[in-house]
Amino acid sequence: MSRIVSMWLPHLAIERLKRERTASGATLQPDDRPFALVGSDARGLKLTAVNARSLRDGLAPGLRLADARAICPHLLTAPAAPDKDAAALLALVRWSSRYSPTFNVDGDDGLWLDITGVSHLFGGERALLADIATRLARACLTARLGSAETFGGAHALARFARPSPCIALPGKIEEALTTLPVEALRLQPETAELLRRLGLRRIGQLTDLPRASLERRFHSKEAAQAVLLRLDQMLGRREEKRASLLPAPDFVARLPFAEPLITHDGVIAGLDRLAVELCQTLARAGCGARRVTLWAARTDGSSAAIEVGFSVPSCAPSHIVRLLKDKIETIDMGFGVDLMALAALITEPLRLTQTSLTETDGDVRPEALIDALANRLGKSAVRRLFPRASHIPEWGQSLRSAFAGRPAWTNDAPVVRARKPPRPLLLLSRPEPLTVLAEIPEGPPARFTWRRVSRRVVKAEGPERIAPEWWRALAMLNKPRPRDYYRIEDEDGCRYWVFREGLYQDSTDETPGWFLHGVFG
Repeated sequence: MSRIVSMWLPHLAIERLKRERTASGATLQPDDRPFALVGSDARGLKLTAVNARSLRDGLAPGLRLADARAICPHLLTAPAAPDKDAAALLALVRWSSRYSPTFNVDGDDGLWLDITGVSHLFGGERALLADIATRLARACLTARLGSAETFGGAHALARFARPSPCIALPGKIEEALTTLPVEALRLQPETAELLRRLGLRRIGQLTDLPRASLERRFHSKEAAQAVLLRLDQMLGRREEKRASLLPAPDFVARLPFAEPLITHDGVIAGLDRLAVELCQTLARAGCGARRVTLWAARTDGSSAAIEVGFSVPSCAPSHIVRLLKDKIETIDMGFGVDLMALAALITEPLRLTQTSLTETDGDVRPEALIDALANRLGKSAVRRLFPRASHIPEWGQSLRSAFAGRPAWTNDAPVVRARKPPRPLLLLSRPEPLTVLAEIPEGPPARFTWRRVSRRVVKAEGPERIAPEWWRALAMLNKPRPRDYYRIEDEDGCRYWVFREGLYQDSTDETPGWFLHGVFG
């Protein structure tokens, strides 16, 4: 059976403003004076939030400012900031992930948590709600809490039940909701008003009536269906879909602290424990992390998070800790961190490897270096070569992100490798033109100039004919010319890889050109 916790923050907007003014050192409005936030719509100015004193004086959100001034001439006001209120609520929702991985906002002034199967980690459901209430009160936030087996039931208890927190025991939800007003059903105001005119003021009166009799009391079938739907959802007779703000990670490790951490050294020590626990869980599932996040909850209700990515799936605790350590200094400790969580946001199956007791496979694994560089410089700054099927040397590979996976370079057999002509260690990304001073027709140059330096050739090997693939030739507008590659050496012992593009006996009008493509070591 699921368990849902609903939190209602009736004065969130005003308390957010008070916290903002306290942090900036501005003058605060006295609590014993009526105070309201004012917004605007198509009809003019209206109250969007009021404090407790304004409620006692007969004011309420939605009241027009002119009417509010007539009721309470000494009303103090300030402009509303709905964007800041939404950001504050979102930050509070993220903070509540310390209690559950499934959570989301509930309107403009509330949120909900799915605590199914996690309440025992906090000493039970009542202890969990007490902890939430204590932390919110410490942050100077007024909150009402309700817990039930349905979202509608928890929502109703948080907003209409007394006292707070209010818990509906499993299987006792109908008894807990009997005395609540019909407004707790989350109906449209006109529908709730119609119920009151019909003499149905409490939810218990609705549950006692036969469904057919309840439907006949409404002139509109849609209104009757809306009441029955909300009633069934509240009592658990119909399922109500809820979407979490963030997808719950399948692999997460949590570490609460009895005393808040105030230094980054404490965070690093906690990170070591979290990484080991997370990697053990990943290893049992045969998965590796491609992206992990370290989340730190501060005692004042705020939180901070840092993320790192991996070029290949990893479940090595030392590697995860090494990458996160570089970013831990960016975490603002505030008044202390009392909860840390390490989650694998993206995972992939680990690649199977053959282990040996005597020898390694000689495979070079640069992933640790790639991850360190990418997380320090950015993913776009680190790239690696990937093979591409082409005879043309500069087309035989492509540069892609280092996080695009591991390139599948094939290791040719030694016999086949020996038959291939040697290739230079340094291959230019683009062949550079040469000025040939002494040329042998259909042979290597006797003298050439490269980068303004003239060189005399003393040795030469070749040619090696290389031509584009036939399908590339068909796609190119200009017919590609074959290349004759030569390995040459000048009088200083420097060796080069040059080619002549085109043939002298070719019928085209273009003169063959010479290019330098690489340098041997």
